[in-house]
Amino acid sequence: MDLYDPLGTLPVDIDECTFQRRERDTSSGFTRVSTTVELHGDGVVGRGEDVTYETPDHDALHEAGPPTLAGEYTHAEFSTLLDDVELFPEPPVQTASHNYRRWAFESAALDLGLKQRGETLADALGREYDPVRFVVSTRLGDPPSIDRVERWLELYPDLEFKLDPTSEWPVELVDALAERDVVRVLDLKGQYKGTEVDQPADPDLYERVASGFTDALIEDPELTPATRAVLDGHWDRVTWDYPITGVESIRDLDREPDWLNIKPSRFGSVESLLTSIGHCLDRGIELYGGGQFELGVGRQHIHAIASLFYPDAPNDVAPRAYNDPEPSAGHPTSPLSPPAEPSGLEWGEN
Repeated sequence: MDLYDPLGTLPVDIDECTFQRRERDTSSGFTRVSTTVELHGDGVVGRGEDVTYETPDHDALHEAGPPTLAGEYTHAEFSTLLDDVELFPEPPVQTASHNYRRWAFESAALDLGLKQRGETLADALGREYDPVRFVVSTRLGDPPSIDRVERWLELYPDLEFKLDPTSEWPVELVDALAERDVVRVLDLKGQYKGTEVDQPADPDLYERVASGFTDALIEDPELTPATRAVLDGHWDRVTWDYPITGVESIRDLDREPDWLNIKPSRFGSVESLLTSIGHCLDRGIELYGGGQFELGVGRQHIHAIASLFYPDAPNDVAPRAYNDPEPSAGHPTSPLSPPAEPSGLEWGEN
């Protein structure tokens, strides 16, 4: 299934590039900085969001200023052009950031080309936008406590969650959460190395959560002989996020998965993203969407993609307000309805 074909030939006319910086505190205890890439042409603006995590990488980008990208291209030609554009004035802190920043430029060009043609992503792909189910991703503090989940549930009784278990989770916490039947994804963070959220392989933790949450997806375990033994009988629930950057990364997995988490920015290029989604659809691999604390239009983009390809899955794409440090009322509830008038790659103010 070649989903990129109708987009690769999309004309994109660029006059100039500008940047916008955003900053916001998050529920995970850090200040998120992101950069919106704006491509201007023919009186409209295409936008993409750079979700590189390290603030110094954004500082260096803004100090250097936007690259010169003016010209007339197809989207595929623009993507090829980016191969020779130095998007980082200084080497990024994390290698994965190369894909995050490239996605910002590629998605901005796609948004611009669609708007210049008066189309949405759904129009271009011959698909329809469906309501998007979402779950809320949050950490439970140190020491871990169910309090934050309960405060959200007081405001939104039907809310579902993606949680990050740690070795500090006692069995009593697992039991209390399981009793509420609201946890849909368990992110073990076993594939992260050298970050603040690393969770080393812990067979006891894996056993507690695998047996305590019998229906939840188990994301990104670290595979060792001991954890493999724990996961036997649960492989249909094991899913991957951090390692997934394209079709080859899917083929390189220990075994073909039943589920995968799709975070568009991890793929770098629009072609890699859509080729990977097509590969999974062809092979019957179930998908759900993931976010990266987007502060701007990037959140709309992951809503649009989830709406087209995996709307009914436990998508970690809750509206931005659910990432605030404290729970609050008045936010959209799941599922998110498609906007009345979507534009380009944008999907409404969420």
